[in-house]
Amino acid sequence: MSPKKMKGMLKNMGIDIEELENVLEVVIRMPDREIIIENASVAIMDAHGTRSFQISGDARERSISGTAPGIALETAEEETELEILDADVDLVVAQTGAKAEDAKAALVEARGDLAAAIMSLAPK
Repeated sequence: MSPKKMKGMLKNMGIDIEELENVLEVVIRMPDREIIIENASVAIMDAHGTRSFQISGDARERSISGTAPGIALETAEEETELEILDADVDLVVAQTGAKAEDAKAALVEARGDLAAAIMSLAPK
């Protein structure tokens, strides 16, 4: 069955499907991690007033360390305590071969940014 015919049948049943254009990425944020879907294709299905989103693309996960979403990072006047997860330290150690203490120090300096910590410890 052709996509046009399928869309017509769904419309007759009260279901409307709309494809979002130019979506770069979709981020699903949870308290401890994020799922980032790049090269995303997003379709919105409206069935009798209930909207559902169908997302497909290249997914990756990353852990969130540091502050919770919606909370501003440290300013000059106020200090926040940064939590460095053991899993993050282990990842930096595995990627760079550095000692755990050096990996943790790099993560603290990078404010929990894994990529920045790995880059700072990578041989130049």
